[in-house]
Amino acid sequence: MTLEFTSFGQAAAHCAKLALAVHEADHIALDQATKLLQKKVKEKFGEYQPEAGSFVAWAELAESTKQDRERQGYPEDEPLLRDGTLRDSVERAVRDSEGFVGSNSDVAVYQELGTKNMPPRSTFGSAAVENMEAVVNIVGEGAVAALVGQQVFHGRIEIEGE
Repeated sequence: MTLEFTSFGQAAAHCAKLALAVHEADHIALDQATKLLQKKVKEKFGEYQPEAGSFVAWAELAESTKQDRERQGYPEDEPLLRDGTLRDSVERAVRDSEGFVGSNSDVAVYQELGTKNMPPRSTFGSAAVENMEAVVNIVGEGAVAALVGQQVFHGRIEIEGE
């Protein structure tokens, strides 16, 4: 496909249209990527996690923690999962050209980073590392679709008029 313009005004109008399409595609791709990451973060609660990139494998719960969990009526060995409040605090948002997945819970920060009395149990960082390729693909496909003026569906570019 070759584009020809008869004036700088036409070229500028085309570039403005393209910029809007890229912005819209960014928003759609970030929405999809944050949905994926939110889901992957939430799946980590209740299951011991292996090492992911620089994030260490989750340590076994302390015996005192297991006993406390049982005393409160929870399964003894479901790390980070009691009544689901912490897991359910994981939210996502897309603003401008940025996507966010996180929690406003201080407990989420303590679990992610650890404390002097508790080892880290990463959910956010490890989910990002494990799903980086999928996120890059989502965002890349969205950018390509915007640049060619089409939508990408399952890796295929739909051609107008077909």
